[in-house]
Amino acid sequence: MDVPLAHLDRPFDYLVPASLDEQAVPGTRVKVRFAGQLVDGWLLERVASSDHPRLAYLEKVVSPEPVLSPEVSRLARAVADRYAGSLADVLRLAVPPRHARVEKEARPDGTEPSTPPAPDTPPAPSTPPAPSTPPAPDAPTAPDAATAPPAPIASTAPESGAELPEQRRRPAEPGPDGWRDYPAGPAYLRALTDGRAPRAVWSALAGEDWAVRYAEAVAATVAGGRGAVVVVADNRDLDRLDAAVGAALGPGRHVCLSAALGPARRYRAFLAARRGDVPVVIGTRAAMFAPVERLGLVAIWDDGDDLHAEPRAPYPHARDVLLTRAQLTEAGVLVGGYARTAEAQLLLETGWAREVVADRATVRTRTPAIAPVGDDPQLARDPGAATARLPSLAWTAAREALRADLPVLVQVPRRGYLPSVSCAQCRTPARCAHCAGPLALPSASAPPACRWCGRVAAAYACPECGGRRLRAAVTGARRTAEELGRAFPGVSVRTSGRDEVLDGVPGGAGLVIATPGAEPVAEGGYGAVLLLDSWALLTRADLRAGEEALRRWLAAAALARPAGAGGRVVVVADGALAPVQALLRWDAGWFAARELAERRELGFPPAVRMASVTGLPAAVADLLDEARLPDGAEVLGPVPADGERERMLVRVPRARAAALAGALHAAAGARSARKAADPVRLQVDPLDLF
Repeated sequence: MDVPLAHLDRPFDYLVPASLDEQAVPGTRVKVRFAGQLVDGWLLERVASSDHPRLAYLEKVVSPEPVLSPEVSRLARAVADRYAGSLADVLRLAVPPRHARVEKEARPDGTEPSTPPAPDTPPAPSTPPAPSTPPAPDAPTAPDAATAPPAPIASTAPESGAELPEQRRRPAEPGPDGWRDYPAGPAYLRALTDGRAPRAVWSALAGEDWAVRYAEAVAATVAGGRGAVVVVADNRDLDRLDAAVGAALGPGRHVCLSAALGPARRYRAFLAARRGDVPVVIGTRAAMFAPVERLGLVAIWDDGDDLHAEPRAPYPHARDVLLTRAQLTEAGVLVGGYARTAEAQLLLETGWAREVVADRATVRTRTPAIAPVGDDPQLARDPGAATARLPSLAWTAAREALRADLPVLVQVPRRGYLPSVSCAQCRTPARCAHCAGPLALPSASAPPACRWCGRVAAAYACPECGGRRLRAAVTGARRTAEELGRAFPGVSVRTSGRDEVLDGVPGGAGLVIATPGAEPVAEGGYGAVLLLDSWALLTRADLRAGEEALRRWLAAAALARPAGAGGRVVVVADGALAPVQALLRWDAGWFAARELAERRELGFPPAVRMASVTGLPAAVADLLDEARLPDGAEVLGPVPADGERERMLVRVPRARAAALAGALHAAAGARSARKAADPVRLQVDPLDLF
């Protein structure tokens, strides 16, 4: 039942009246009476008998469309168990809200939508236990080193002589030319085409058209008679992947799933996949549960992007959902990016996946010339570089690229004009007198305003020294564009950020100021890429600060031309820092291995499983007292969260992850059963630990 109470997270038996016998098939939405109220629910299974002597009748079948497939139902249960959540919460994420008009539309081939017959299921006892779940990637089994891909799976493709509808016929097998820069790439595509389940962690080269490579992997999977699901972080990446997959498969062979599509378009795309009209679904995290027949590949691009983490309970991460799905369906896996997360490195070190990387000679050929500004030799040549936002090396690289009629990309971590200001005399951060929020300058002529409550502080006076003059503490993208416009007169300057993202940059000279994730692709590549204000990324109080900084730098540097074509990258940071070293070498794998080793030593995810319990102090203590934590569980905290709430962390070895999630879910169920007033938020492996 679609009820957000942990103690009701189990199936219930109802009688099916004869009038609803044909419509009530597994996977349909229904309404039932529960505790005197009419509630929504999902019909999971039809059985012949029940152990309960008295049962109520099913009230209504909302729609005869079986939108919940058996595979997605098993996946949702596994994800709920993995994240100490309830099945109802996961199903809200997996199946979009119903749109009745879309359900009644004719299919693309002109036929009316029909309800597939219910699968043949043998009679079973009432209230069956949750289906068994194969082990998730917590404890993977190492593949045989003598074979390139993991163990093959039986092909479910129809016989070669069978007639297929036009839109379901296999495309021609794609050529592996685009993957030849990676020694294991062609073998990976062959394994997908042969119906096997290869699992790969791919480190993309600089300048790589990652969307085309993913489209080739999808086409190889479809050529083998199976389907694919690909997840990207945002709609900009989705548009790029959409064009590449459309070119590889042809029209009408895939759909896009994104929350930004709107209710009707999203539900239409979902139904096309559920009814088997298309073999491929691509999208943002909304697509991670997409129902695809004969699933042969799950793929995710840039799994370190925090947009892959679902902000709604039970807070699953798209990468972990797809890896669990691959385990359940024996599908192939592709985890790719310019950078590599510690989680992806763990897949390699445990043998669960194989590495797909280029050799060092190819890396050197494809990579731009990268130089740091901030180490001792550079400071000796340019003493002013220690305080300048644009040291002479960066200024020279930009000037030479502009002279060569090539565009220049400047990445700055913060948007806005001056997102943070301080007293010009004593350097005390400027705070709002009403809510203590940070003050910011929205433009050169506007008065300071609070970033939290929006109040204008035109008469601001420093509480420490009484000074009224403000100075920049953090410089945003628009102020950077203003400064560089003065430094390079006569050169066009454009900005790209959250409010306005440039789709692309045509050939010719010009400056592009972009925040991370909003860097447009330049025709032919950028002549120079400048990475400014690196301290803003590296000094964050976050477990993933170094990993996130490297991810953003590599994504921007990948847009530059190769060194042989004049491409240069300048990062304003000390070259001795590990993330900067990884950028200079273009070796994300080295940094990921180093990061994972440090987290093992310190006992942080993904080396261990960690759960966050957040709420009022009494509620948190109540839940932890109720929970029967597994042996070896370590409770850390409390630490302040927000307002009056506090946070406790529970840490266990990965082998006891399932026991921890089960204990926390059972404790939450006990609290909801006795109607505890104060809520507690449970998060397993949250992105933010501090």
